[in-house]
Amino acid sequence: MAKPRRAAMAAHTSRRPHNLRERARLVLVVKFQPLIWRTFLLILNCNMMRSNANCGIRFKHTLVRDAAYASLVKSRRVHLHAAIASALEQRFPEIVQTQPETVAHHLTEAGLIEKAIGHWLQAGKNASLRSANLEAIAHLERGIELTSRLPADKSRDRSELDFQLVLGPCLVATHGPAASTAVATFARARELCERLGEPPEYLQVMFWLATVSVVRGELPQALEAVAALLSAAEARGDRPALINATRGRAMILFFLGRIVEARQAIERAVEMFGASEEVDRVAARAAGQDAGVAMLALMSWVLWALGQVDEAVARMGAALERADAVQHAHTHAYAWYYASVLHTLRGEATIAQAYAERCLAISEQHGFRQWLGLSRAIRGICAAMLDTSGSRLDEVKAALDEYQRAGYQLGITAQFVLVCAALLFRNEAEAALELIDHGFSIVSRNSERCFEAELYRLKARALLMRGASDAEAESLLDQALRIARSQQARSLELRATTELARLWINQGKRAEARNVLAAVYGRFSEGFDTRDLKEADALLVQLQ
Repeated sequence: MAKPRRAAMAAHTSRRPHNLRERARLVLVVKFQPLIWRTFLLILNCNMMRSNANCGIRFKHTLVRDAAYASLVKSRRVHLHAAIASALEQRFPEIVQTQPETVAHHLTEAGLIEKAIGHWLQAGKNASLRSANLEAIAHLERGIELTSRLPADKSRDRSELDFQLVLGPCLVATHGPAASTAVATFARARELCERLGEPPEYLQVMFWLATVSVVRGELPQALEAVAALLSAAEARGDRPALINATRGRAMILFFLGRIVEARQAIERAVEMFGASEEVDRVAARAAGQDAGVAMLALMSWVLWALGQVDEAVARMGAALERADAVQHAHTHAYAWYYASVLHTLRGEATIAQAYAERCLAISEQHGFRQWLGLSRAIRGICAAMLDTSGSRLDEVKAALDEYQRAGYQLGITAQFVLVCAALLFRNEAEAALELIDHGFSIVSRNSERCFEAELYRLKARALLMRGASDAEAESLLDQALRIARSQQARSLELRATTELARLWINQGKRAEARNVLAAVYGRFSEGFDTRDLKEADALLVQLQ
């Protein structure tokens, strides 16, 4: 052994090794006897090679590798894993920092549970920061399993809660907040918080649980939960929780059809976010996406509904700019989906389709299940609008069915409205009516009323295409106008008014049609290059 050892030491003093394999060998050839060193190479190959392809040698067949590792007695394995972990911690701090899962593995196999837990937690955090959510989930679940081996006390509860708090956003991104795995994590985190006397993180957990109610379409219940969360966040002075609760309330109000209140709430959230320290902005991202991007994206929908259709694009642009700045994959998916819907509402199918494609691509790359179906649906809707000869609407309905089967209800009426518009564009009135009736059932069950006026307008158009009486259609359009006006949803009011004006023109009531349409059109100060305002303007020119 003396000659190899001297050679290794000479090499170590003559030059600095350039890769982990050489550096590990130099340290451990000096430290261990030949048998132990050969065993170390087997362990290195069995374990560390999975993290870094440049570490050590490779066996030609995994069965050979596994047999070599299995040939070691358990006590020898434990001893060697502990030695490897110690060598890494003492000699290679950069590995401990960048690949804590490697150290965690060896500590776990050595039975050094408490030390391993900290490294598994850091590994989960590192992976989540890279948006490697599936990798993060694996590390965090391994750590959670290890915490169960600790003595049952508050220290163990605190340790497990630390894991659950990192795990939550990863599950929101990959599985969606309504998935059973995510809900179970949130419930467990709440239980741990209650056992620990409701620590500061308790408010974040309560926001997750409120989000579950939101995406399941339980809007009135969610509004109550968020109101309680707002009070608690204000009482505790918890800025991140206050930011998320305020924007969460704005989202619920919007989908309930209380659009003016939603605007007030989202403006407060934007102001609060802008006045916050960066540490609080980052902490608010525990909701699953960047709060600044999310609130600007929601504001774009709110402004569009209120008739500020160009300002909506400006706010969406700000959201996209911030998403590019924070470079957080799930935030990008969130922003691109909202942008795709906004531009579809504006009648800009080509732009919308491009955003849907981007959302779909990043969702497939990172496994963002919540956005997969939604982005596929928008892509199909836009394709159908751009090419009436295609059959992409079957793909749309399949994607929406999958979205609902997964437990999601939020925003589904917006999708139905967009699909129905595409169906009517292709003269498929029966299919549109079936979807509209489904939309009304959701409105009745979930109180999701933000696009209720559109459902009435589209039903009137579909019935007219099928030969219904003008009186029946006019009654539906009156209902659409009543709802849009009560919500101050000027964009929806313009659409219903344009539809009503066309109906009155066919009845010879040209003066009435001109007066009602001119009154609504005249309240717009922007968006004159969008489809809705162009159609209204063309109709007014026809009525002159």
